[in-house]
Amino acid sequence: MTDIRSYDSHPAGIGAAEPQFGDYVALLKPRVMSLVVFTAFVGLFTAPVRVDPVVAFCAVLFIALGGGASGALNMWYDADIDAVMTRTRRRPIPAGRVSAQDALGLGLFLSGLSVLMLGLAANWFSAAFLAFTIFFYAVIYTMWLKRTTPQNIVIGGAAGAFPPMIGWACATGGVSIESLLMFALVFFWTPPHFWALALFMKEDYHNAGVPMLTVTHGRQATRRHIFAYSIVLAGFALWLGLTTIGGPLYMAVAVVLNALFIRGGWVILRRDEDEARADAYRAEKSFFRLSLIYLFAHFAALLVQSLMPFGAGGW
Repeated sequence: MTDIRSYDSHPAGIGAAEPQFGDYVALLKPRVMSLVVFTAFVGLFTAPVRVDPVVAFCAVLFIALGGGASGALNMWYDADIDAVMTRTRRRPIPAGRVSAQDALGLGLFLSGLSVLMLGLAANWFSAAFLAFTIFFYAVIYTMWLKRTTPQNIVIGGAAGAFPPMIGWACATGGVSIESLLMFALVFFWTPPHFWALALFMKEDYHNAGVPMLTVTHGRQATRRHIFAYSIVLAGFALWLGLTTIGGPLYMAVAVVLNALFIRGGWVILRRDEDEARADAYRAEKSFFRLSLIYLFAHFAALLVQSLMPFGAGGW
């Protein structure tokens, strides 16, 4: 595996390409950031305390910057892994468009800026929560868990599950059962989402030396884990529908999506490796695509539910 320090030997990394603005944007993982922004916004908007629109906009903006900072720090540290994996080797650092030092500097600057400004715009509890989230993703997950344990994505998934809690905290200054259940929704969704990807991308993780569950325990064990987590996830998703931010619309969406999710997990569970390879992991890819819709649809349903005439909790 390539040592990360090799990416600093040239001002622009290995390839000596002049960095463009889009390369720095790519460091922030905009696709991941979009999920952070949306879940944080839903957490803030569905909270029982109304927030001034300008304050709300600033809060979501600074949470997004914190998410981007985490992405830049992750890409800085994981440049050696990214260079080996097919789906990540075109990222700015391994492709030679941005130096690792620049990525580190950007990540640290945005971390400090986002935490400070969120504290000033909203409250210092939410700012401390954001600081902990950045630390958790960059240090606990990226630097420790990812390379040492097959539970990397399980424990590390907490970092991606914190944004709705931070959004809620921006409005209320605290934590509640509703925000904890939004956390649980993202937390228990993360492992089956990434394990489905790992089922048809196993060689990438193997070549990079990342101890994903598919590498350490095999694909059959991964299939069992996906099905088990799908059942647990459904329980938390339905429980959320019974809280003050739930309601009939959200519950209808949750019932349908979780039935489909469990069914997809069951289909994957019953397949053996020869069958999966024969049809190019069609079921696994279908489950992965469903997982992309799953989380967005749940949070969108919470948002729409809160805007309906009878509001959230309108049973």
